[in-house]
Amino acid sequence: MAVNLKGRSFLTLMDLTQGEIRYLLDLARDLKAKKRAGIQNEILKGKNIVLLFEKTSTRTRCAFEVACLDEGAHVTFLDSGSSQMGKKESLEDTAKVLGRFYDGIEYRGYEQKVVEELAKFSGVPVWNGLTDADHPTQILADLLTMEEHLSKPLKQCKVVFCGDIRNNMSYAWMYGCAKMGIHFTAYGPAELEPDQQIVAMAKAVAAETGGTIEVSDSPICLKDADVIYTDVWASMGEEAQIPERVRLLTPFKVTMDLMNATENPDVLFLHCLPAFHDFETKMARDWKEKGYDIREVTDEVFRSRHSVVFDEAENRMHTIKAVIAATIA
Repeated sequence: MAVNLKGRSFLTLMDLTQGEIRYLLDLARDLKAKKRAGIQNEILKGKNIVLLFEKTSTRTRCAFEVACLDEGAHVTFLDSGSSQMGKKESLEDTAKVLGRFYDGIEYRGYEQKVVEELAKFSGVPVWNGLTDADHPTQILADLLTMEEHLSKPLKQCKVVFCGDIRNNMSYAWMYGCAKMGIHFTAYGPAELEPDQQIVAMAKAVAAETGGTIEVSDSPICLKDADVIYTDVWASMGEEAQIPERVRLLTPFKVTMDLMNATENPDVLFLHCLPAFHDFETKMARDWKEKGYDIREVTDEVFRSRHSVVFDEAENRMHTIKAVIAATIA
């Protein structure tokens, strides 16, 4: 069946069918091959893209900018200090103005309703670069990375997310695995129970695709995992929560013992980055001096043969390029 995403927004994988997600992954693989071969078709020539960032980023901003420039689009970057959105101008009014200037809008920030309202009022495709509720472009990159490194179909794979199982990455993985028929386990402390409405919604979709959505605080769930995934335990601005979060999440730190508990010698380690894996960052050093190890993964794992985090980071660019091309080219 032909897939046509032109004019569509990309707010969450839950809005897409399995076939549409497959189309984006295949398109990303094709565009990646062309880039590596030095082929640039300028499929976005004449297009104007605006990037709205209320949260800082390395990979998301660079991925969108390079993806656009590779294919001939012009990019405008606006951070929270460069826009009147929500300050002197309502979100609705800002969306309507930007929709007159630009062919597509990317948003990275806090509330999911912001990206939804941008899509509602702008009249052009809007892409979710991250919200507190979801991170769909990251999951596309993760799925592509899995296909590049695993020798079996996605539907035969098992992904275990370790740590804070109620954050946006855990939920984004639930959505992606449910849609693609993958076995997903959220492995974390019972005290951090994920949103039951989200779990129920993901399970309902998984029941149709052959996927599995589980929540566990037992290391038994690690057995036969093909992918171990984790995320930082605390972001900048959440310092007050760190002592308690370290207490809760340390048993779920990704160590080589945890990797070995999968009983899969070829298990992959993935991470959306940035990662606290050593003490070469100011934040990790400062907290170490206070007696807290905030690393969610050990350096041994991060630098091991299991780790494909930099392939994964590169794939942000290729999958984002596919999303942009599919929706506005």
